[in-house]
Amino acid sequence: MRPAAPALAVRVLEGIGEVRPGDDLVEVILASAGGTLAEGDILVVTSKVVSKAEGRIVRAADREQAITDETVRVVATRAHEGGVTRIVENRLGIVAAAAGVDASNTEDGTVLLLPADPDASARSIAEGLRSRTGHRVGVILSDTLGRPWREGQTDIAIGAAGVHVFDDLRGTTDAAGKPLSVTMPCVADELAAAGDLVKGKARGCPVAVVSGLAHLVGPLDLPGARSIARPAERDLFRLGTDEAMAQGTVAGRTAGYSAGRSIGFAEGFAAALAATERERVHR
Repeated sequence: MRPAAPALAVRVLEGIGEVRPGDDLVEVILASAGGTLAEGDILVVTSKVVSKAEGRIVRAADREQAITDETVRVVATRAHEGGVTRIVENRLGIVAAAAGVDASNTEDGTVLLLPADPDASARSIAEGLRSRTGHRVGVILSDTLGRPWREGQTDIAIGAAGVHVFDDLRGTTDAAGKPLSVTMPCVADELAAAGDLVKGKARGCPVAVVSGLAHLVGPLDLPGARSIARPAERDLFRLGTDEAMAQGTVAGRTAGYSAGRSIGFAEGFAAALAATERERVHR
């Protein structure tokens, strides 16, 4: 008899109302779960409710200044009929539109910033749930991002605790026995996207539970979602096309001007020296 194929289940936790600053998310989740959390479950929590609980709310007529304040590096900007889209790297090292600043599902005149330390927030929730339930569960904090070269958006992990964020298959072999040298699925992002399938964007259900992947759950000191961000030295797409061309043009002009000035100075100095020598000989 063939072994049963792996299976997973994704469900939403119903009944979570509006989260406000100071709310205890562990209590909120447990009240909604009603004793249904089990060993090896992974909770996918929308980062927006974490931001609200942590008071990451800014009073603003629009989000433009908040985007500027959260930006550490501009990747690309594009003007369009509705305004200007800014793709930037934010304080968390995440490259995203608008630095992750959100004006949806929040009171008029306010915007939400991402949690100050999403991995720490995920760890706090996971610690509380493990302590209260006695089960080893993992926590993913999710947010919605667009992707280069593809239309639409998907949810990704911006925080993680007690979950392996990668399924590192390097050094193993595929079904044909061929070695895998670079294969490293980002399961944290896959979990975030799976959770979004049941949470939705407008249902008011910010927490999903993924069951059946207990092998991905581990100690709370596992590397968090911050480890997913690719370091600058390995980032092949660090700038938008227009921005890279503009930067290259400026660098080329600067280098060309410096080189031309040096050559011109050397040639001019040599010519002046030669003229002085000729005048001396004629005398």
